[in-house]
Amino acid sequence: MPAPIEVRKVPLHNVSDASELAKLIDDGLIEADRVIAVIGKTEGNGGVNDYTRIIADRAFREVLLEKGTRPLDEVRQIPIVWSGGTDGVISPHATIFATLPEDAVDTTDEPRLTVGFAMSERLLPEDIGRISMVEKVAEGVRRAMKEAGIEDPADVHYVQTKTPLLTIETIQDAHRRGQTTYYDEPHGSMDLSNGTTALGIAVALGEIAMPTQAQVMRDLSLFSSVASCSSGVELDQAQIVVVGNARGHGGSYRVGHSVMTDALDQDGIWNAIRDAGLELPERPHHSDLGDRLVNVFLKCEADPTGYVRGRRNAMLDDSDVFWHRQIKATVGGVAASVTGDPAVFVSVAAVHQGPSGGGPVAAIVKA
Repeated sequence: MPAPIEVRKVPLHNVSDASELAKLIDDGLIEADRVIAVIGKTEGNGGVNDYTRIIADRAFREVLLEKGTRPLDEVRQIPIVWSGGTDGVISPHATIFATLPEDAVDTTDEPRLTVGFAMSERLLPEDIGRISMVEKVAEGVRRAMKEAGIEDPADVHYVQTKTPLLTIETIQDAHRRGQTTYYDEPHGSMDLSNGTTALGIAVALGEIAMPTQAQVMRDLSLFSSVASCSSGVELDQAQIVVVGNARGHGGSYRVGHSVMTDALDQDGIWNAIRDAGLELPERPHHSDLGDRLVNVFLKCEADPTGYVRGRRNAMLDDSDVFWHRQIKATVGGVAASVTGDPAVFVSVAAVHQGPSGGGPVAAIVKA
């Protein structure tokens, strides 16, 4: 049976700041050796060369080394997933997941938060965008579910991944070995890596059958409603964090999910909060949340039609500001207006993650 989980959201006061994690440990709210995952937002450009993710990653791991007893190799394996880019009002922050001692909470048959982690088989540059990547990710998701103590895929509400993308160096490496890559340049490989990973999640959870190669990045009717996929230059495997609910192990938190059907769909966010178990009035306001909402986690995508609710926008045509940044700022503002808190996790490049032009939403609340 998985251990009960404690979840805390903390701000980042600067790009290399992990002081709030250190404070949680010093105050005895969590133990350094019990931290099992971190999911956060950093303030860089969100692109291939966003090194703020590496800076934040190092800062958090240094605190876990200093405050705990785990060796460096073990601390390096902790899934710390950073999504770069805090466009608009989105505020840099981190959500920290830690286990609690079994005797720290009463057990219950009510659904309570559980977390499982796995690393996929190594992802080669020639895998990215290909069915081999779908298969490798799906296998990793199944192992992470088992670690979380989740048997029914319906109890999975959020799967956060971090996968490699293509760089000039890895493309050249593949070519030297006589392999081809989906793209011959890095541009677009973030969306490609995220989308292919999402298909692997959907396959593992039974949301879709195994797709054909021709459907990857093209058949937008195929998607996962719980996938949140990020990619970067930091690793060559899929880091997989499965978040769901299980019974019989106790704890104080629950997770739920829904989808936004478009960039303005506040109801999709509210529905995720309700799905997590929070009772809300018919027309809720952020003041109805009290202190029970820990965080919301969203993926977003510019609608490929160039329209939202029948109105044309110019995001996809803009040569000055990439649409990644525009849609992230838009959905971040929508999410912050729902929660009343700008520290929301909003990530872009959501192909195969939620309906086209929308995206999945997960919410963690105090039970």
